Amino acid sequence: MDDEHDPSDSTAAADRLARWSADDLRRMASDPELTDDMALALLAAGDLPAEAIETLARNAGIMQQRKALTGIVTHPHAPRHISLPALRKLFTFELMKVAMASTVAPDVKRAAEDILIGKLEKVPLGERLTLARRASGRVAVALLRDSDVKVVTAALDNRFLTERMLTAAVAAANRGEKLLDSLCRHPKWRERTEVRLALLRNGNLSQERALELARGLPARELDEVLRASHLPPEIQQELRKKP
Repeated sequence: MDDEHDPSDSTAAADRLARWSADDLRRMASDPELTDDMALALLAAGDLPAEAIETLARNAGIMQQRKALTGIVTHPHAPRHISLPALRKLFTFELMKVAMASTVAPDVKRAAEDILIGKLEKVPLGERLTLARRASGRVAVALLRDSDVKVVTAALDNRFLTERMLTAAVAAANRGEKLLDSLCRHPKWRERTEVRLALLRNGNLSQERALELARGLPARELDEVLRASHLPPEIQQELRKKP
């Protein structure tokens, strides 16, 4: 028999709990013998009052349960003084879930992203690849600076990555970062005019790459971007010669 928790069980229990008073819910949340399943049922009740969530967060046994801990943080009524400190207890993909949850307040999402970004150097390659593909745009931007080209390529394919985010990342990229070369080869982004202009402004390109990116750009736009470009003078001179 499958021992995994069935979400439908929590939903049915949450429907029953919806008829309980706030005092009854608080008493249940404080029960030291409260099971993980019942805690999840409590959290599945969208109208669970903040006081009951605070009580649940003080239940030491429940706070050791991963699903319940994540459920508390992502609950729409979770008080900030409960959810923000609890972020430090979450694992990599739990933080990703918080940052992507529609029920979580923007400041809590951002805090989850900040913690996640701060620990990326210690995250194994396989997990970084998953984050690059599925995490929020801010996390994807952070992974554009990864030392592994596979992670950078995956981040470029992230559906939450915007052109504005990407051009800002290009402006800050240093020579030797995998982003510049990966971007020049990317089938989607290399065709975007603003991305090409950002790359030309960056200055950390070979002459061959710069000439390739400049191809097809209107002379007026190219002239404007070269005025603000950090490309070496000799490369700029070659670009100005292009028909």
